[in-house]
Amino acid sequence: MLGETCFIQQYADTDPGPAAQDFMCEGLSYDGHKGTDLALPSLDAMDAGVDVIAAAPGIVQGVRDGMPDRIFAPEDADELEGRDCGNGAVIDHGDGWVTQYCHLAEGSLAVRSGDTVERGAPLGRIGLSGRTQFPHVHLSLRKDGVPVDPFRPEGGCGGPGAEPLWIDAPSYQPGGLLAVGLAGSVPAYDDIKAGTAALAELAPETPALVAWGYGFGARKGDVMRLSILGPDGAVLFTHDAEIEKAQAQFFRAAGQRARAPWAPGSYSARAELLRGGAVIDSAERSITSP
Repeated sequence: MLGETCFIQQYADTDPGPAAQDFMCEGLSYDGHKGTDLALPSLDAMDAGVDVIAAAPGIVQGVRDGMPDRIFAPEDADELEGRDCGNGAVIDHGDGWVTQYCHLAEGSLAVRSGDTVERGAPLGRIGLSGRTQFPHVHLSLRKDGVPVDPFRPEGGCGGPGAEPLWIDAPSYQPGGLLAVGLAGSVPAYDDIKAGTAALAELAPETPALVAWGYGFGARKGDVMRLSILGPDGAVLFTHDAEIEKAQAQFFRAAGQRARAPWAPGSYSARAELLRGGAVIDSAERSITSP
């Protein structure tokens, strides 16, 4: 569900110049971005399988499959040969309206060119093909070949449009937290992105306890506040980490060494994302020391 198991990583760029802004006149986009990126929080979630469905009825105009799921690196650019979209599908809805779905998982395409599909028909699964560094589906909407932002079809920015094109428009989230957890040391970013960084249980002899938070849509000057709570709910540790630059995705970690074996009970990691001193998102996760 959007906002719980998936999120909007980036919106269409509404700025006509070299800067970037989304339909709310905020910065959750990048220069020249022509669609909406609906992302998953981890590679584990991608591997579990999440369907990409048709936004409206129409006829499949074209498909591509067979490109591998992998995190894009600059040295891979030549291999893409104009196939930045990766695996995907294009649907013609008539009257000049077309949608395109990019970065689907290899081998997951469930439709072929010429197929007629209804709204909600599965097209494939969210993947990591093409030019992407996180699992998501890039949804593009065009009218007579011109990109249209479904949140604000009239263009520009300043809030949702008078007639947005969503049946039920998703709430705007200007950045937030994807995951939080406790680890025995500062985790590797690859483990964070894979969804495997969090301890399932705290052994009494664990030498340190580190709280980490994983987020999206950071802006320069944001603060991630990390806290560790003990079995009685008392705060054992807290740390504010300032974000030095805007980042599409990011993580921060901080903690303390054990002074003695960890007492039995529940321990929690709490992460808060602050912007201008106000909390815009928070998350908490607990584990048990037997």
